[in-house]
Amino acid sequence: MKKLEDYVRSIPDFPEPGIIFRDVTSILQDKDGLKLAIDQMQELLADIDFDVIVGPESRGFIFGVPIAYNLNKPFIPVRKKGKLPCDTVSMDYDLEYGKATIEMHKDAIVPGQKVVIVDDLIATGGTIEAITKLVEMLGGEVVKIIFLMELKGLNGRDKLSNYDVDAVIQYEGK
Repeated sequence: MKKLEDYVRSIPDFPEPGIIFRDVTSILQDKDGLKLAIDQMQELLADIDFDVIVGPESRGFIFGVPIAYNLNKPFIPVRKKGKLPCDTVSMDYDLEYGKATIEMHKDAIVPGQKVVIVDDLIATGGTIEAITKLVEMLGGEVVKIIFLMELKGLNGRDKLSNYDVDAVIQYEGK
């Protein structure tokens, strides 16, 4: 049986020299790889008491929704600014070359809810740090953050040091 790492396509020197791009689409395109990814991410939640899963567009949706479905939990989408139709709360965060804004519906989290955040990759941690702030602004408690892959060389966990963070696959570099 293949390991999950065997499904990840690594592309050297993309988007710039010295970077190895870890391509999640090669996992998604293989039925066994996709099942293994969902199953292994879900295993990271085995002993976690929580109420709701939150995930950012778009790959947080891809992995968060099936896990929420399997565990009979609701899924709350976090979107780019201007994409949600009702009253929202928003948070700005830094990108490598600029800023971005994410939003979630004001009524998405009920005060006191225990929240798990799901995404495909942790790199610098900026997006997920912004999501934790949104969840807490609405009165939720982040009890776990899970990723499919982690690029340890970018130190994203440093921004999330107050949280229980886990990743199925960890890569040492960038």
